[in-house]
Amino acid sequence: MTIHNLGVNNSILNQFILELRDVAIQKDAMRFRKNIERIGEVLGYELSKTLNHEDKIVKTPLGTKKVSVPESELVLCSILRAGLPLHQGLLNYFDKAENAFISAYREHKSGSDNFEIVVKYLASPSLQDKTLILADPMLATGKTLENTFKAMKTHGKPKQIHIVSVIGSEAGVDYVKKVFPEHTHLWIAAIDKELNAKSYIVPGLGDAGDLSFGVKL
Repeated sequence: MTIHNLGVNNSILNQFILELRDVAIQKDAMRFRKNIERIGEVLGYELSKTLNHEDKIVKTPLGTKKVSVPESELVLCSILRAGLPLHQGLLNYFDKAENAFISAYREHKSGSDNFEIVVKYLASPSLQDKTLILADPMLATGKTLENTFKAMKTHGKPKQIHIVSVIGSEAGVDYVKKVFPEHTHLWIAAIDKELNAKSYIVPGLGDAGDLSFGVKL
């Protein structure tokens, strides 16, 4: 796996990450969602540089011009519900992409911190020989991405896979390196060192789904 950790470089991306983490600023749900959307745009722009490109001729009012544009057939898949703002940011740039959505959540047993990832819903076009972009804002243990990818295999084999995340843990990144194909790319804005006993990223930012859309029961 090739890891692109954009947060190690100085850029406006780090301002968006700072605001997502700030306990005072993140109380504004609309701003929280917008910052994730903007991070999706930044990561999507960098990702676009690695896609296959082709030359096209465009006619202007005064002549013609050759322009190199991405030629890849893209399928953009987000994990509900936390992935929706990130999905929108990517879709702002990849507006011709097909879209897929999958439901995956942690199911805890008997009040324990132990959990299983349950996938209950998938709507996706064919993935055969296309470029798959998996969007999940929080890469904690990596098991959600693993189970998501397993479920999507019934829709064909993509020729290339990109994972897009906002914040990940070192353990989660290491895990997806083991379970995804070797040539997968991970695009991420920040990597934190720790997971706590409940497998939340530390310092992280909290629950991205709750902060975006309200606390769930």
